[in-house]
Amino acid sequence: MRAGNRQDVALLQLGRALKEIGYRFTSVTPATHARVNGRTGCDWARCAEDVFGWSRPFHTHILPPALLELMGAADVLASHQDGLRSTVRFSSLGNDLFAHSAYPTDGADSVFFGPDTYRFVAALDRWLSARDRPIRRAADIGCGAGPGAILVASRHPDAEVLALDINDEALRLTSVNAALAGVKNVVCARSDLLSGVEGRFDLIVSNPPYLVDPDTRTYRHGGGGHGEGLSLAIAEQAGERLNPDGSLVLYTGSAIVDGVDRFRHTLGTRLEGRAVEWSYEELDPDIFGEELMQSAYADTQRIAAVLVTMTRTVR
Repeated sequence: MRAGNRQDVALLQLGRALKEIGYRFTSVTPATHARVNGRTGCDWARCAEDVFGWSRPFHTHILPPALLELMGAADVLASHQDGLRSTVRFSSLGNDLFAHSAYPTDGADSVFFGPDTYRFVAALDRWLSARDRPIRRAADIGCGAGPGAILVASRHPDAEVLALDINDEALRLTSVNAALAGVKNVVCARSDLLSGVEGRFDLIVSNPPYLVDPDTRTYRHGGGGHGEGLSLAIAEQAGERLNPDGSLVLYTGSAIVDGVDRFRHTLGTRLEGRAVEWSYEELDPDIFGEELMQSAYADTQRIAAVLVTMTRTVR
């Protein structure tokens, strides 16, 4: 966390205060969020979950004065008609809370947290549980709100874990979230993939943007014909920056066209001949179905959530 920054300290205190009152919230997809908030009676908040989870406007009487004071100190209050709204959300993951951007995430510097986050962390947790090699240095590429970096750091408290992102707001929230989780070995650094840091890693993890976003928002747009550009670049860079026996754990999405997983095919072609062993698993066959209405996916039958694991072989 940025030393001496009063807003960051207040945001951390706000997260701690929410944990003390038993606040919990599970983030959903933007489509589900819109449907739920569109129901009768859901236009204004009636409890803390509505304010900090569903991002509904509220009147001050529904929150304790202490929370309102912390929100003001953290500069996360915005006017809305005759009331207010929070510019930050808090979502639950295990026993931890993570601060991230309020709904809707329209801003160029929005920090997303949702169902992909839960799938990514669950897959990474399984992988970490099965690994028997030490991890001394790790990196989370495109850390977002920091769940990947924080999980690795909590499981390996003696490791140096770099949380990397090109979005300064993501780095700020990751720093706050690491402090909220009580994790002290996460180092936040601005970096375009791995270009801003030096050295090799025992572990690289990533849950990058993998959709085609017409607005090219940083947290969402993956580039390439179907959003696969960043994922391919991460796999290629990781192959050059891993220590021997070091691994990449990459959670991403893949467009399935005419029954063919094009991302898997392209990845296999690019990794051919490299000193790596890799595996590929389809975790969920059908995610973000609403994206198929876009012209970029006119040839796509479904978008699948996939997990790529790659280990650099010793040569």
